[in-house]
Amino acid sequence: MTVSHLLFFPSTIAPQIPPLNPRSPLHLQPRHFLPTTIKPHFQFSIPFCFPISPLTTQFTARNSGADGEGEFEHNQDPDKLSIGFASQWVIFIRSVLPGGPWWNLRDSCEERTDDVKSISIVSALRRIWALIADDKWVVFAAFASLAIAAISEVSMPSLLAACIFSAQKGESMAFYRNSQLLMLLCITSGISSGLRGSYFGIANMILVKHLRESLYSAFLFQDLSFFDTEAVGNLTSRLGSDCQRLSRVIGNDLHFIFRNLVQGSGALINLLMLSQPLALSSLAICFVLSAIFLVYGPYQKEAAKVAQDLEACATEVAYEAFSLMKTIRAYGVEMEETWLKKLTFVNVRESLAYGLWNVSFNTLYRSTQILAVVFGGLSIIAGHMSHEQLTKYILYCEWLIYATWRLVDNLTSLLQSVGASERLFQLIDLLPSSQFSCKGVKLQQLRGDIEFVDVSFSYPTRVQALVLQHVNMSIRSSEVIAIVGPSGSGKSTLVKLLLRLFDPTDGEILVDGHPLKDLDIRGLRRGVGYVGQEPHLFNMDVKSNITYGCHRDVRWADVESAATLAYAHDFITSLPQGYDTLVDDDLLSGGQKQRIAIARAILRDPAILILDEATSALDAENGQPQGASRKGRTLCKAREIARADS
Repeated sequence: MTVSHLLFFPSTIAPQIPPLNPRSPLHLQPRHFLPTTIKPHFQFSIPFCFPISPLTTQFTARNSGADGEGEFEHNQDPDKLSIGFASQWVIFIRSVLPGGPWWNLRDSCEERTDDVKSISIVSALRRIWALIADDKWVVFAAFASLAIAAISEVSMPSLLAACIFSAQKGESMAFYRNSQLLMLLCITSGISSGLRGSYFGIANMILVKHLRESLYSAFLFQDLSFFDTEAVGNLTSRLGSDCQRLSRVIGNDLHFIFRNLVQGSGALINLLMLSQPLALSSLAICFVLSAIFLVYGPYQKEAAKVAQDLEACATEVAYEAFSLMKTIRAYGVEMEETWLKKLTFVNVRESLAYGLWNVSFNTLYRSTQILAVVFGGLSIIAGHMSHEQLTKYILYCEWLIYATWRLVDNLTSLLQSVGASERLFQLIDLLPSSQFSCKGVKLQQLRGDIEFVDVSFSYPTRVQALVLQHVNMSIRSSEVIAIVGPSGSGKSTLVKLLLRLFDPTDGEILVDGHPLKDLDIRGLRRGVGYVGQEPHLFNMDVKSNITYGCHRDVRWADVESAATLAYAHDFITSLPQGYDTLVDDDLLSGGQKQRIAIARAILRDPAILILDEATSALDAENGQPQGASRKGRTLCKAREIARADS
C-alpha cells in the first residue's frame, strides 16, 4: 500500500494536564487511597474522642508503606489548648445533643459540591405518575384492594369487643351475629390483602422498568464529555440501587401511607363516638408526634441524598478496582478506601436520629396507654363509660397511635426516596446531544472527501489546554493518509473529531463539501469504519462481534471473507467452537482482538476507514490487513513515529 500523504504532528502541541482542583466536584476527585502516593486529607467529628474535644480534632490519614499499616496524626487547634477538661466536655455534650454540630451531615461529605435541584414530594409524585400512566389500572386496582383491606381491618376491634362482652352477658344471638361478621371481615381482609400485595408488587416492577429505561436512554444520547466527568460505576449505581430505592415510593411508601391514613381515620372516628375528651387527648399526642417528624423528616431526606452520593462513589471505587485488578496486584498497592468510612459516619448519624425518633414515639405511646387506663377507669367509676366502651377505646387508641407512628415513619421513608430521586430526575432531564436531537443532511452516497479548515480543539474537561491549533488538511477520496507523531501529539484527537465524538472548538471539518456538524450523524457513521488503539470485544460469540454495527444483511461467506482479509480466520477456527465461541476482553490477546476489530470494519465496507494505531499489537509482517484499502475508499492511519513504517 502506498501512502499518499504523511503528516507529522510535533509533541509541542500535546495537552498539558492542569493540577486537580481540591474543591472540584466529587466525581472528578481521585477516589483511591494509595498508601505510597496519595494522602487524602479530611476532617470529621466523632463523639467518642476522650478527652479531646471533637470540635477541634483534625486527622490526617497516612500509611507507612505498602504493607498497609496506617497511622493517624492528631493536631489540636492551638487556640483551644487553654480550654479546661470540663469545658471541653461541655462543648462535646453540646455537639452531640440534637441540633448540635455533630449532626451536620456535610461534615462527612465535604467534597459533595455538585448542585442538585431540590424537588418537592408533589413534583416527584407527578414524575412517577408520568412513568406509570400507561399501566394506571394496576395502581388503581392496588389502591382499591388496599382500601377494602384497611376498612375491614379497622372494623375488627369493635366487633371483637362486641363478641367478648356479648358472650360475657350470655347474649347468644348477638354473639353468633358478631362472630359471623368478624369471620366475613377476616376473609375479606385476607383476600384483599393478597391482591393488594400482588398489585403493588407489579406496580413497583413497572416503575423500576420505566425508570431504568428513561435513565439508560438519557445516558446513551449524551456527549462523550458527559462520560469523561461521570464515572461508569457512578452511573451504574444510579441505574441499580438508586432506581430500586425510588421504586419504594409506590411499592412501600404510598402503599403504607394510604393504609395507615385509612386505618388511623377509622380509629379516630370510633374514638370520637366513644368519648370526645379522651379522643382529643389522644389526637393531641398524635400532633406532638407529627411536630417531631417535621424536624426528623427533612434530616432523613438530607441523609438519604448524602448517603446516595457516597454510595455511588464507593461503587465506582469497587468497579475501578475490580477492572484494574491485574495492575493492582502487579504493583502490590491494594487500596484502602475512605468513601465507605464516610458512608458509615452518615449511616451512624441516620441511625441515631432514628433512635431518637423511636424514643419519642415509645414515650408518647406509653403515655397514651396510661391516660386511657386512668381516665377511662375514672369514667367507669363515674358511670360515663361501660367496660365494653373502655375496651374498644383502648383498642382503637392503640390503632390510632400505631397508625400515626407508621404514617410518619413511612412519610420519612417517602422523603428519603424523594431525596434519592432528585439526582435521578436531574439525569433523566439531561438534554440529548445535538448530534441526535437535530436532523442533518443525508448524503445519497458518501465519497470520502475530507477537509480540516483551521481546526482548533480543547477537551471540555481541560478547556485551557489546546490539543490542536489551527490544523488545515485536505484528503481526497481514495487517498491513503498517514498521520504520524509522538504519543500525545493529537493524532487520536483528530480521529475523534472526524468521527464527531467531539466538535471542534474553532474551525470546521468538511465531508464531501458539507460541514460535519450539518450532516446526519447516523448516516455518516454507517459509511465510516473505525478501529481504535485498544479495541474492546462484547461478551458474545466471535461472529456477533464481527457483525456488530453492520447495517446490511450479511452472509456467512462475507463474515469468513472479512476475517480472512484481517488474518483472523485461522486463529478463530482454532477456538473451541470456532466462530460460535463466546469471547470477551480477557480471553483473547491484544493482537487477536485487533484482528477481530479490523474484520468488523472491513465487513461494513465503509467509504472512509480510520485506523488509529489499530495494528500496534500485530507483528510487522502481518500487521497490515489485506482488505483495509480498496478502490474508492479513503484510508486514514494514525501511527506513532516508532511504528511509522508499518
